[in-house]
Amino acid sequence: MTDMHAPQPDVTLPLHTDGPLDAPTEWGELRDRCPVAVAELPSGDTALYLTRYDDVRTLLSDPRFARPTANDAAARLAPAGAGGVVADGRRTDTISKGESHIRWRRLVGKYFTAKRMSALRPEIAALAHELVYGMLERGAPADIRADLGFPLPVYVICDVLGVPAADRARFSHWSDSFLNVSRYSSDEAAAAQEQFEQYMTEHIRAKRADPADDILSMLVAESADEGAGLTDEELLFTGMGLLVAGHETTANMIGKTVSMLLADRSRWERLLADRSLVRTAVEETLRLDANFSFGTRRFVTEDVEIDGHTIPGGSTVVCSLSAANRDTAAYHDADAMDLGRAPNPHLTFGAGPHSCLGQALARTELQVVLDTLLDRIPTLHLATPVEDLRKTEGLLVGGLTRVPVAW
Repeated sequence: MTDMHAPQPDVTLPLHTDGPLDAPTEWGELRDRCPVAVAELPSGDTALYLTRYDDVRTLLSDPRFARPTANDAAARLAPAGAGGVVADGRRTDTISKGESHIRWRRLVGKYFTAKRMSALRPEIAALAHELVYGMLERGAPADIRADLGFPLPVYVICDVLGVPAADRARFSHWSDSFLNVSRYSSDEAAAAQEQFEQYMTEHIRAKRADPADDILSMLVAESADEGAGLTDEELLFTGMGLLVAGHETTANMIGKTVSMLLADRSRWERLLADRSLVRTAVEETLRLDANFSFGTRRFVTEDVEIDGHTIPGGSTVVCSLSAANRDTAAYHDADAMDLGRAPNPHLTFGAGPHSCLGQALARTELQVVLDTLLDRIPTLHLATPVEDLRKTEGLLVGGLTRVPVAW
C-alpha cells in the first residue's frame, strides 16, 4: 500500500499516448534515465515500474517475485473494493506461489500442449471462414472486433471448457468485471463476479455428473483422486480464469493486429505477396502492441537487486511488457514493424514460471484469422482513419472499442 514516506511518483498509470496504436513517449525516457521508476496506480497506491527488457525478463523469471494475493500488503491497481478478481488478487492465493503454483501449472498444462492446440487448427479455420462469410454477406462496413475478433476465441474457449457458447454475451460482461480497474463500481463488479462464480460452480458440478472431452472434465476427474488434483476453490478459479484469458486478450489482439497491419497498407500488401510471413507477422504485432495492459504486477518479500538497483522487500513491482518489447538494447529498430523479424523473443506472453499457458492457442487463432482474411478479403482496409480508433478504458487488458473495415 502507499506509504506516507514513499517517494513522489515519476509517472502516473495509465500513460497517455498520442494515438490509439502509439507507444507512450515516457517509455523511452524511463528506459534511458529511470529504469526503476515509481508509478502511481489508478488506486492512488505507488509501485516500482520497470521498462527495460533485461530487467523485466529477469524479474519475471525470478521465483522470489510472485503474483500478489489478497494476503500481501501489495499496492492495489484499483481503488479498495472496486477491482476485479485479478486486479486485487482474490482467488489466486492458493495457486500463485511455490509448490502449489507448480502443481497447478502441471495439471492445467497437460491440456494446453502445442500438439493439442495445433490439432484444433482445422476447427478454428472452419469457424473463422464461417464468421468472415457472415461479414461478407452483411456487407461493408464491418467491425473486425465484434464480427470476428470477439466471437472466434469465445467459441474456441467455450469448446475447450465445455461451456455453451450461447452464453457468450454473459461471459463478456463477467470477463470485464474480472479484469475491472475503473470501468465498474465496486457494487457492479461484485454483483457480476458473484454471478460468474455461481455459473462456474454449477458448470463444474455438471462436469462431475457428466464428464466430456474438455479441460474441466479432465481436471475434475484428476481431482477425484484425493490429493492428486485441484481443490474445489482452485477448480472454480481455474474455470473462471481460463474463460477470461481464453477470449478477452485474444479478442482484443485480433482487432489490434488487423489495425496495425492496415494502418500502413503496404504491410497488408506484403503479406498478400508472401504468405509465409504470417507467422512472423503475428509475433511482430504481439511485440509492438503498445496497448496490451497496465503491466504485470509482482510482489517481493525480501530485498532483491535488479541491474544495480535494490528493490526492497515488501515492494510491488509493475513490469511493462510492452515497454520492454520496444527496448532498443534488445531489438534493432525496436519501434519499427518488421514483418519478417526473427528471432523475436518478445515478452507479451510473459516469461519464467508464470508465462501464459494458452500462448500456443492464442498464436494459432491469430495466424488463422490472418490467413482467412488474406484468403477471403484481400482488399480489406480500415474504414476510418487510424487516429479515430478508440481504446477501451478501465480494464487490465487493452483493446480497441471498434475496428471498422471495408473492402
